[in-house]
Amino acid sequence: MKLQKLETDRYYHIYNRGINGALIFRSKENKTYFLKLMNKYLSHKVSILAFCLMGNHYHMAVQVIEEEKIVTQSFSNLFNAYAKAFNKMYNRTGSLFEKHYRRVLVQDTNYLRNLITYINTNPAYHGVNKDYKTFEFSSYRSTVCQDSNEDLVPIAKEEVINLFGDTENFEYLHEQKRKLDINRLDLE
Repeated sequence: MKLQKLETDRYYHIYNRGINGALIFRSKENKTYFLKLMNKYLSHKVSILAFCLMGNHYHMAVQVIEEEKIVTQSFSNLFNAYAKAFNKMYNRTGSLFEKHYRRVLVQDTNYLRNLITYINTNPAYHGVNKDYKTFEFSSYRSTVCQDSNEDLVPIAKEEVINLFGDTENFEYLHEQKRKLDINRLDLE
């Protein structure tokens, strides 16, 4: 399978899950450490518009701001460093993530807005936390300037809010997505 190149100034949905759907985050400390590694390896190479860390998967919306080779290596370093630390902590060996992280080129602004909303409301979508606004390991709180993980992972807040027009519209569209997700869960 040929992987999508990470081109400068383009937006991407980056995501992956644990091998065979296994947990990649077993604790709050695991998630906090992953965020620290995101900052360490991705800072100044990509602009992070959204992220969410779930038990067995993660999502990111990023804009590439460095050249492809540097960014690809930075993502590789992030995932390798995390997998090594996770394996050591839990006395395990072997792959943690599925083969390659997925990278989907975002083609237009509307898709980017929907992607950011999807990522931030992922806890509600999966029924983990119906109030996605209180979920600690997503970019939602950082974007609306509430207490957040911003000191761990800087979010391109101004750019994100501009994509939605203003903070009120950002919050409104997230709430509409959450209502759709809750209805979907009620039907299942």
